[in-house]
Amino acid sequence: MATPTSSPILLGPNQPAARPYRGGDGIRRLRGEGAADAYSPEDFVASTTCTFGSDVVGLSALPDGTLLRDAIAASPEQWLGADHLERFGAETGLLVKLLHTGERLFNHAHPDAAFANEHLGIPHGKTESWIITSTGDDETADVWLGWNRDISSHELAAWFEAQDSEAMLGALNHRDVRAGDVVHVPAGTPHAIGEGITLVELQEPVDLSIILEYAPFPALSRQTALLGLERETALGAVDTARTDPSTLISRVADGSFLPRAADPYYRAERVRGGSALDAGFSVLVVLEGEGALGGVDLVRGATAVIPHGAGELRLTGDIVGIRARPPKPSR
Repeated sequence: MATPTSSPILLGPNQPAARPYRGGDGIRRLRGEGAADAYSPEDFVASTTCTFGSDVVGLSALPDGTLLRDAIAASPEQWLGADHLERFGAETGLLVKLLHTGERLFNHAHPDAAFANEHLGIPHGKTESWIITSTGDDETADVWLGWNRDISSHELAAWFEAQDSEAMLGALNHRDVRAGDVVHVPAGTPHAIGEGITLVELQEPVDLSIILEYAPFPALSRQTALLGLERETALGAVDTARTDPSTLISRVADGSFLPRAADPYYRAERVRGGSALDAGFSVLVVLEGEGALGGVDLVRGATAVIPHGAGELRLTGDIVGIRARPPKPSR
């Protein structure tokens, strides 16, 4: 029996276990529920994406137990809409996560689509954007974003072989971020996230990372850090040019707020009580207040998947949230 697609569907936490870094407390504080395991720092929301190396871990289940991936495959036009199907096929083209760092996240970069397709047989790379929702007990927290100077491939390889965390972090741009900041991370850009940050992340629908700094993290190995590739091949996915971080950090605003560079990958808008939501597959994360959408009650921390078949909807109540969407299916 097909899953109904005429209204939003609330989703519970979906936190893969045994991830390689600690975190998750911020997810529980936002949602009011969630995994207590110290190594469950990510909540895959409305996910049809598996963790790298798995064919099931990371997939979201609907309340009736049906995997979202299977529900979409059974009724793709009702879930995604005809325009989306024509442009992108029967996949959402989007992964949304809630993420909380219980320790500084390792320096890493994500391959782009061309690299992933050539070397891994995967059609998507991983450009991502972070919407900072909390920095814990402090007003600001740390991120490192792109190199602060041009580096050579020889230098990068030497740092990787020595696992020289100090040198790598010293060569990255350090910035303070606060709640409401938006950080856009193009594929290839090396980055690290400081301890105590909770964020909503939009990304291309894959779990691919080239981990430059694996030695301090016991769950990681050289092989997993390189996605099973040769060192020279894997490090070729990492941009070695200087980055100007000011071009990648902005602030959330009502309506659409991501930089134009995100348009080919995903869309996001801040919505609140009274906002009209046009028809289209999307994922809603409630950040503040309570209200309703399409007859479904919502509270702070709720996450919902909205099928295209739900049509145009209006948020009601004293509520603020992030609506995440796939790229616009222009004809």
